[in-house]
Amino acid sequence: MQDAAIPVIRFPNGIEVPALGQGTWNMGEKPSEAKSEMESLRAGLDLGMTLIDTAEMYADGGAERIVGEAIRGRREEVFLVSKVYPWNASRSGTIGACEHSLSRLGTDRIDLYLLHWRGDQPLSETVEAFEELKASGKIGAWGVSNFDEDDMKELLGVPGGRNVAANQVLYNLSRRGIEYDLLPWCQERQIPVMAYSPIEQGRILHHPELIRVAKAYQATPAQVALAFLLERDDVMVIPKTSSAARAAENRDAVSLDITDED
Repeated sequence: MQDAAIPVIRFPNGIEVPALGQGTWNMGEKPSEAKSEMESLRAGLDLGMTLIDTAEMYADGGAERIVGEAIRGRREEVFLVSKVYPWNASRSGTIGACEHSLSRLGTDRIDLYLLHWRGDQPLSETVEAFEELKASGKIGAWGVSNFDEDDMKELLGVPGGRNVAANQVLYNLSRRGIEYDLLPWCQERQIPVMAYSPIEQGRILHHPELIRVAKAYQATPAQVALAFLLERDDVMVIPKTSSAARAAENRDAVSLDITDED
């Protein structure tokens, strides 16, 4: 496969971000794997996958610490995403959680800060906190995660809610429900969608049809699964790996041009 450029997604604020990034779910849980996790993230940066997604939830802040070490000295290259727990998402709680995340990440700003999922805190308070963090320069933009269409409609009715920059959701070849409602709704409003678990934690890679298509393109099943998502408009993909070799494999997915029939 030829080394094609990574597609770019333009955020509502004009910032351009690579459509293929790196996830960190399950990182930071085992000290014995920290070195390989950091090396994998750095290898991904070298390959242009400069979008890195993490969260205060992952390993109770451990993943943020791994990311902080991995991007040390390279912060300006990275589009950094983190997330706040829903029970921390009151006005003061969001600001406090962001401060803790910044400390663990070793940086003075998070480029995109997300509400991890819908909770009991009023959306108005969370959005107010996000806007305050943005005004102070501690975050560049804010968004949400695991919001369905009804949640998004409610969000847009909240003061400042139309400043939402992205919605991160579960989306892969075996989880395509968002294609019927949420994805077109977001695309119509140019709200980027970030697809997590794009290979379903590896569970879809043994599907016979996926293997057949991969063989036809001399690619791996994971590359085909990623390429499928990368062909969707306004969709970013954040596969997680702790292997530098796998990071390179993921990067090559952008070179696949799969026919409409396949």
